[in-house]
Amino acid sequence: MEPAFDYIIVGGGSAGCAVAGRLAESGKYRVALLEAGPSGHGLWTRMPIGYGKTFYEPRVNWMYQTAPVPGLGGRTSYWPRGKVLGGSSTINAMVYSRGQAADFEEWAALGNVGWGWSDVLAAYRRMEDHDLGAGPWHGAGGPLHVSTIDQDAHPLTAIFLQAAAEMGLPFSPDLNGETIEGAGHYQITTRKGLRESAATAYLKPRPNLYISTETQATRLLLDGRRVSGVATMEKGRQRDFFAAKEVIVAAGSIGSPHLLQLSGIGPAGLLKRVGIEVALDVPAVGQNLQDHLCYDHVYKSRRPSLNDALGPWMGKLRVGLQYLLFRKGPLALSLNQGGGYYRSRPGLAAPDIQLYFSPLSYERAQTPRVRALMSPDPFPGFSTSVSPCKPKSAGHLAITSPDWRVAPEIHPNYLSDPFDVAQLLDGARYLRRLAATPSFAAVIEAEMKPGGAAQSDADLIADIQARCYSVFHPVGTCRMGPDPANSVVDPQLRLHGLAGLRVADASIFPVITSGNTNAPAIMVGERAAEFVLGAP
Repeated sequence: MEPAFDYIIVGGGSAGCAVAGRLAESGKYRVALLEAGPSGHGLWTRMPIGYGKTFYEPRVNWMYQTAPVPGLGGRTSYWPRGKVLGGSSTINAMVYSRGQAADFEEWAALGNVGWGWSDVLAAYRRMEDHDLGAGPWHGAGGPLHVSTIDQDAHPLTAIFLQAAAEMGLPFSPDLNGETIEGAGHYQITTRKGLRESAATAYLKPRPNLYISTETQATRLLLDGRRVSGVATMEKGRQRDFFAAKEVIVAAGSIGSPHLLQLSGIGPAGLLKRVGIEVALDVPAVGQNLQDHLCYDHVYKSRRPSLNDALGPWMGKLRVGLQYLLFRKGPLALSLNQGGGYYRSRPGLAAPDIQLYFSPLSYERAQTPRVRALMSPDPFPGFSTSVSPCKPKSAGHLAITSPDWRVAPEIHPNYLSDPFDVAQLLDGARYLRRLAATPSFAAVIEAEMKPGGAAQSDADLIADIQARCYSVFHPVGTCRMGPDPANSVVDPQLRLHGLAGLRVADASIFPVITSGNTNAPAIMVGERAAEFVLGAP
């Protein structure tokens, strides 16, 4: 019997929605998109600041937990990932950062032909509907709307930008322009005050697009050396989907290697240990795990902050009405309103540290029992943060059971390389100098964290190990490259050694990009569709 679909996309996340939407839009193929979570049409997934509510919501969030991390003093790290149409673009903080030209020139230099800056810039411009309009660095009329927030940011953000200028970091009107260097307002993925996820951007009703939510892929179906389909649990019942042309796995940096390993595609020794028959020995599946760490300094402010708006009940009522009536105000924005990129030392070819500024201070919930990300501090406050762009520490993830219900074991190996510790220590000193600028000194009443007692290198390193956290940018676990010995997919995203299978999501990044990874993940989906549509 002829398969019902030409292409099956496993995972309706940031990249998966882009692939499915573009293939269906072409009108050439019958496309099935399989998503383990729900559709995500609800208040907290559409309201931009709703990610505070979805941070610990199991219905739309995989809520992964890493193994204890030695570099963090044995702490585990909580990793929210989207389990919903749109994936993590439906529950993230919406910062739109494409990475810098040097990132993709590095990808190309590693043998990934067609992934240089000019190649990916064309894809970015094609996918964008940018507030700044069409030009050399941006596109207009694409599916994904990108908003500027210059006129809407909290007044404290302007003080941050002035302080950055006093540190020698000039104002940038466009952190996705010719260079990412400088300080400015972060652009975000919203449209008319609502979150713009990859699902709202790319998934339009089409007769040739079948979308099945609450459908968990349990393994890939192989016919010899070819992947022919996907075994699933669709709304609690077993169902097999078959593809006439290809299966495209887009389940994310955790889900994609996990599904490959469940299917017998991965390191042979690992698969044998857990009782899975080896279909193809691919040592790199689950390796090369990279992520960005972030480290905050928190201040009590002499001026009002978002704490004053989001903490008291009257403030919540005011901003709630503002949002309901006008789709404006704090609820229509991200908490990361300012930031930028700087070079940590002279002589570097490109910026290597990302800055964040939030006009809010809060205690992060430390347990899933608390169903919200934050509780604003009972005083006016704000935070500044540093996040090294290119950490040297790398980890891995590994299947622990043939049961698809059991999450893989995640070992991020944060701060295992001394270079990363030194970079964060340098970043802590940078934040102290930033706080001492005339503009910031005038509004800072006290440094709350790490506090004045932390002055020595040892004190600051101890604080970094105790408080630094993931920015939720895991990549690299199905690395792209020309050599099957150390990569999983080729530069056309085809799996080495098997026909009928591609991987298209952030797991294919050979090296992590500078900054937030959602925009590059969507771009990978764009490129995957480009490769498929360009194939004979």
